[in-house]
Amino acid sequence: MNKTHSDPTVQPVPASVTEQVDAADITLSNPQRAVLSLGANLGNRLETLQGAIDALEDTPGVRVKAVSPVYETEPWGVDPGSQPSYFNAVVLLKTTLPPASLLERAHAVEEAFHRVRDERWGARTIDVDIVAYADVVSDDPVLVLPHPRAHERAFVLAPWHDVDPEAQLPGVGAVAELLGGVGREGVLPRADLELRLPE
Repeated sequence: MNKTHSDPTVQPVPASVTEQVDAADITLSNPQRAVLSLGANLGNRLETLQGAIDALEDTPGVRVKAVSPVYETEPWGVDPGSQPSYFNAVVLLKTTLPPASLLERAHAVEEAFHRVRDERWGARTIDVDIVAYADVVSDDPVLVLPHPRAHERAFVLAPWHDVDPEAQLPGVGAVAELLGGVGREGVLPRADLELRLPE
């Protein structure tokens, strides 16, 4: 049975709902750029990084646009030799997800690869950090943007510079200059390893 405008079960759509739908439409046609840092130092590190990239690509509202070369680095904040070295990479995304939803997805990817959060600076199968989201600068305790330590970490800056030499860390400065300041010591390019862009 066709419902007509006189049908009492058909209610007008509230203006607030219409505005939300319109806002979502704008978001969908206007994806934001996000930069994520990946690191792994347990298990098959390269396979895990690739799996995380593929999982991000499989997320509705996320497209992986660029994948950096792989770097090998010593663990941060622990005694030398106490943990295996890390494989690190950076991925550039286009996403229609808001930052909080992207963070939830990053945590879901970590959980899928059995990330354990027992201790600060602990060894981990996978670490997925949001480094930057568009030009957002936020001190929200749930997700500080940009990442509060990205500017001092060569294992983030070096691969990011590789895939986007003109990149800017929002509110901080040019990635090239920041990398020049911290140097590349302890960040070893692994030209023998390669991560692929999801098809």
